[in-house]
Amino acid sequence: MLDPEGDTHLYRQISEIIRSRIVQELSPGDPVASEAQIQQEFGVARTTARRAIRVLRDEGLIHTVQGEGTFVGALNQAPRTSRKVPLYQHIAGEVSEQIKAGEFRPRRPIPGEAAMVQHYDVARETVRRALALLREQGWIYTVPQRGSYVSPEERWPTD
Repeated sequence: MLDPEGDTHLYRQISEIIRSRIVQELSPGDPVASEAQIQQEFGVARTTARRAIRVLRDEGLIHTVQGEGTFVGALNQAPRTSRKVPLYQHIAGEVSEQIKAGEFRPRRPIPGEAAMVQHYDVARETVRRALALLREQGWIYTVPQRGSYVSPEERWPTD
């Protein structure tokens, strides 16, 4: 339980809780809670979650692989298997399949960044990379201050 009134910063309290979980429950290579999961579990801001992760990474207890997640142990000692497809590409693939299936219609909005972060339980940067890939491929376009929309069908990529 966090003590917001105490003399220890929240990010330090969270890093202690995660450290305890690592020691008691996890093995090298096991995934550690994401920033989004930490935010949700502890009701803190993203910067607080990020600082908690940074403390553990600086201590060498965990490592982060961009687009894949955070794992117990140092990068060279973790017996994890790499993802075949980076997470942002997986998300872009799911969204493009939803567009093809008619779940998102041309010239209509797709879910926003915040909704996708919550749905996929990933960092905002991962969602942004997925959206950039979808734009690059022609599935969506973005209107400043309005959001991202499904491109007209004639602009969709042909497989």
